[in-house]
Amino acid sequence: MAEFTFEIVEHLGVIFEAPNGWKKELTRVSWNGRDPKYDIRDWSPEYDRMHKGITFTDEEIMTLKDLLNQMDQPDQAE
Repeated sequence: MAEFTFEIVEHLGVIFEAPNGWKKELTRVSWNGRDPKYDIRDWSPEYDRMHKGITFTDEEIMTLKDLLNQMDQPDQAE
């Protein structure tokens, strides 16, 4: 398995915290020294282990935000 590096550059919020201390978080993460991306995944309490997650560019996260906002307005949902 290839080595990789990561740096959490910004903690934006906790979506869910499990009794064992793992947290599903929205963060901005720099993977392998690249520009940070928005990231949703589960992190261990020490932030040294993680589960699979999903990353978003700035444009993608704004599209997701728009889609989620439409859920609050059922008359505009398709």
